[in-house]
Amino acid sequence: MSILRPAILAAVLAMPMSALPALADTPAEVLVVAQNIDDIVAIDPAQAYEFTSGELVTNVYDRLVQYDAADTTVLAAGLAESWEIDAEGKTITFTLRDGATFHSGNPVRPEDVVFSLSRVVKLNLTPAFILTQLGWTPENVDQMVTAGEGNTVTIRYAGDFSPAFVMNVLAARPASIVDAETVMANEVDGDMGNAWLNANSAGSGPFSLRMFRPAEMIRLEANENYFNGAPAIDGVIIRHVAESATQQLLLEQGDVDLARNLTPDQIAGLDTDALSVETFPQAAVHFLSFNQADAQLTNPAVWEAARYLVNYQGMVDSFLAGQMEVHQAFWPNGFPGALNDTPFTYDPARAEQILADAGVELPITVTLDVINAAPFTDMAQSLQASFAPAGINFEILPGTGSQVITRYRERSHQAMLLYWGPDFMDPHSNAKAFAYNSNNAQDAYAATTTWRNSWAVPAEMNAETMAALTEADPARREEMYLDLQRQVQAESPIVIMFQASYQVAMSNRVSGYVNGATSDFVYYRLVEKAE
Repeated sequence: MSILRPAILAAVLAMPMSALPALADTPAEVLVVAQNIDDIVAIDPAQAYEFTSGELVTNVYDRLVQYDAADTTVLAAGLAESWEIDAEGKTITFTLRDGATFHSGNPVRPEDVVFSLSRVVKLNLTPAFILTQLGWTPENVDQMVTAGEGNTVTIRYAGDFSPAFVMNVLAARPASIVDAETVMANEVDGDMGNAWLNANSAGSGPFSLRMFRPAEMIRLEANENYFNGAPAIDGVIIRHVAESATQQLLLEQGDVDLARNLTPDQIAGLDTDALSVETFPQAAVHFLSFNQADAQLTNPAVWEAARYLVNYQGMVDSFLAGQMEVHQAFWPNGFPGALNDTPFTYDPARAEQILADAGVELPITVTLDVINAAPFTDMAQSLQASFAPAGINFEILPGTGSQVITRYRERSHQAMLLYWGPDFMDPHSNAKAFAYNSNNAQDAYAATTTWRNSWAVPAEMNAETMAALTEADPARREEMYLDLQRQVQAESPIVIMFQASYQVAMSNRVSGYVNGATSDFVYYRLVEKAE
């Protein structure tokens, strides 16, 4: 079998995409996935910040410490086999495992770790803030991350953080380790290989990137030398299929093994003799937000009324059944510190009274940006119908995932229907996104929902968010995050509506697929396909 597997994979990878629908039975050694992947803007770990790009990075790269497919709840050894923490000195010294190699064949060295982490900070692209929280700057990062004696790397941080927080930051996506020699061999005009890494890979993970065509396909090839054991399959082909009906058809015909974006109705109608469905709770929260750069949306009465104009239960009981649950706070249910109160229900009469009492001039007409795929378009239509009687009229503006996210980052939208997932498994990740904005200037770009909606967060809330980060008492820290959630829940231009539950339909031949609570916890290395 080991002799045949490379030939099988090479044949499949050589097939044009147009040939794939005719397979009618996917190759035994290759997992074929139908998925909407048009949200990808970048795949360089120093820049990747979308859900699908997170999945790709996790399967192609390793970190010093990481959550793994074997148990996504445990922070385990990655490229580091051990570490020593000096909390008082604010240092962590990692010893790299012997024998780990990049896909190029180059050994993983301390120099690669230093290069990778400092590269993120110096490029200062979208996810860099995750690492710069540790007090790292382009000017000091070379002193904060250093190679030591032997096979060691010392990480220094500036700030009153618990070591657990620092370790979670180092397990986040931008802390992925890249092959410095390969990356710098492809540097152009001082970009530290950024353009090249947005079309190629230089990792050490269980898969290498064989091919990436934006909004078309991703091809991954198994790394037989992976330190944690070679994947059970030879490769993965992820086909961009935007329409859920087409995904269902391809799955039922046997042209794909997994369908990632089926609607609840389609899930309910599947033939369970040949297909199965697995449900995975997700950390993503879905929200409606109003850009405060638009004067007609700055009255807090509009925000308050909006909370009573969402037909939460109506959506969950119909087209969102099995895919979302009502959740109205920024930290997801299932994680310590989550606020699970749901005080808002659909009450248009109350909303109309709130608007009238505040003297809001109606009607208001607002464009609503939405990803042109299920279930987002259905959600947008529901909001359009439930808000209209109160005099708030949504003009739905559909676009691809990348188009919508780009407009959001530019702050060029009026209203936005979108989702947010934690960047790392600590409540500060979402608190900083939903309850903090210390500089609302147009040129002060911040990867937060607050800045992107031009919301100048009150100084008291900013202060509490940063105080919670440094609080040493776990019980007190949790109460601070609960309080922050209550404040955002009660009065902000961001209306949090749902928490996702993710359903994946697959062939009964497939086992071992892991889809954790975030996009960084989607793993293919344990997947097997029965004969």
